[in-house]
Amino acid sequence: MILLITPYASVQQCGKAIEAAISESVDVTEGLRQAIVRLRTGEYSVVVIDQSLMEAEPEESEIVLQHVGPAVPVQVNFAISGVERVVREVRAALHRRKREERIARESAARALYSEVKGSVTALLLSCEVALETPDLPLNAARKLQTVQQLAQDLRVKLSSATGG
Repeated sequence: MILLITPYASVQQCGKAIEAAISESVDVTEGLRQAIVRLRTGEYSVVVIDQSLMEAEPEESEIVLQHVGPAVPVQVNFAISGVERVVREVRAALHRRKREERIARESAARALYSEVKGSVTALLLSCEVALETPDLPLNAARKLQTVQQLAQDLRVKLSSATGG
């Protein structure tokens, strides 16, 4: 969902144009205080803030920016910007957000892989050594093989998640 914050009445048309162009619903509010309430209760991908409001009410603007969460804040001067430009700005912000989310996921996957790869390797080696134990009961051998296969599957999943 996208939040538009501006006192201009023509923003309703802009909201409809964004919904049509991007296929994402738009929530419109006139002021920063209303925006703060909506940001506390809803989740937004982009928050478009009228530049005139930010300049007129800097303290409340700062509070809004503190509450945007994972949303991408976009400043637009609705007095001089056409609907097409606002749509382009929102589309660009959504692309930035998707790219940043992808990079964060990949980074988290690499960090997780780095943390657990030693443990998975040790688990695989331990299973291999245990399976070489003479006179190992068949039931125990099957269980160790299951653990070994699970560890191998985990290694493959971690490698594919990190591109390695």
